[in-house]
Amino acid sequence: MDKNKRSELIKWKNRYFEKYDSIPKIILIYTILIICCIIAIYPLKNMLSVSLRPNNALISSDLSIIPDGASLDNYRRIFEEGKVIVWVKNSLKISIATAVISVGLSASAGYAFSRFKFKGKKQGMLAFLVTQMFPGVMLLTPMFILLSTLGFNNSHFGLLIPYVATSVPFSVWLLKGYFDTIPYSLEESAYIDGCSPLRTFLQIVVPLAKPALAIAALFAFMTGWSEFLVARVIVTDPSLITLPVGLSNMMGSFSTDWGLYSATALITTVPVMLVFLGLSRYLVGGLTLGGVKE
Repeated sequence: MDKNKRSELIKWKNRYFEKYDSIPKIILIYTILIICCIIAIYPLKNMLSVSLRPNNALISSDLSIIPDGASLDNYRRIFEEGKVIVWVKNSLKISIATAVISVGLSASAGYAFSRFKFKGKKQGMLAFLVTQMFPGVMLLTPMFILLSTLGFNNSHFGLLIPYVATSVPFSVWLLKGYFDTIPYSLEESAYIDGCSPLRTFLQIVVPLAKPALAIAALFAFMTGWSEFLVARVIVTDPSLITLPVGLSNMMGSFSTDWGLYSATALITTVPVMLVFLGLSRYLVGGLTLGGVKE
């Protein structure tokens, strides 16, 4: 078969599958997406329903989202007591600081590994990768001893050290891969125009790397927002505890106010949803482009 007939056959197959296979594929894709959405939304639906039920009713045969006799008393109690607000402020403070410090360190380190040649470059990247192989539980005891010795125990700064150390290695690998996709000719042009390396990095490379920076910031933010074990051990002052620790304290040994617990857990999802919505346009680009090197 010559090349012309082969190309015509390929074109005919493409038109055939595009015409007759597109609808089943679309139905299958949307079916899977709907099932995944239901699985993700169902726990939130239960939390909302329990938080609105009166008299701390946890189990009910009513499947409606808004139960009979729904009340906002649990939400009112949250703001009256004020403890949850303190927990949210502490978590936001630590999470934002973790994201800012982690992105700053990871961006500079990732750019150095991407653009410069120096001794120990491969070994350094391998060291970052090796640190991700060990679970945080193994490092908890030496970390506690180290922070206690340095006097950083029972403080927010003491939490920033392990959180930043946890998020930086992943972010360095992510940003290094993304920086590799940015043409070096752009930086060379800036150097010819008289830009310094620092100015070139801040004004040319960083704006082009916004998708990857957004992913790194999101990962670091979630590290500080949802981490429980380290925060439970390092911080014991009730005025300094973070949100996951505060939620665990709401669960009593013999009884738990499930309505108040569900209302608190539902409110704590709001900052995370806002962060995801704010970075949504960068998520796909940051996760895919960094893994392709031209």
